[in-house]
Amino acid sequence: MNLNDIHRGITKHRKRKRIGRGVGSGTGKTSGRGHKGHKSRSGYSRKPNFQGGAMPMFRRVPKRGFNNKWSVDVFAVNVGKLNETFEDGSEITLELLAEKDLAKGNFDEVKILGDGELTKKLTVSAHRFSKSAEQKITAAGGTVNKLAPKQTPAERVAKLKTAKA
Repeated sequence: MNLNDIHRGITKHRKRKRIGRGVGSGTGKTSGRGHKGHKSRSGYSRKPNFQGGAMPMFRRVPKRGFNNKWSVDVFAVNVGKLNETFEDGSEITLELLAEKDLAKGNFDEVKILGDGELTKKLTVSAHRFSKSAEQKITAAGGTVNKLAPKQTPAERVAKLKTAKA
């Protein structure tokens, strides 16, 4: 491979295609739309789920139960894991949990659960705490900081409504 081959064929500012400019242009007469059919008509727009008149995939797949689009994804972290991972006197934040791979993936809130033993004095910041986790943290001499949720249920509904519109 040569250095001058790297950008060959790549055009940053491609000229727009001029349509309907005579037979010799290559895009004259039907202007690249072909003959007849929906796509040849003006004002045509295809719905994103259209599959050529076949029964769409989302209607073919069986569906069961209820899917709550307003539900909150809560990631659970046990007190025992905090005891293993962090040193005495640590201040635990959401960023620190993600850094140590204790809170992975996409979620809305973090909840600290009371499974396991806690012997270290920790300052824990999270959205939710179980009663047993709160008791274990305070009994070990640590403190509990409850964070406000990212979105209230009303904000979540408003966001979904604006996305649809």
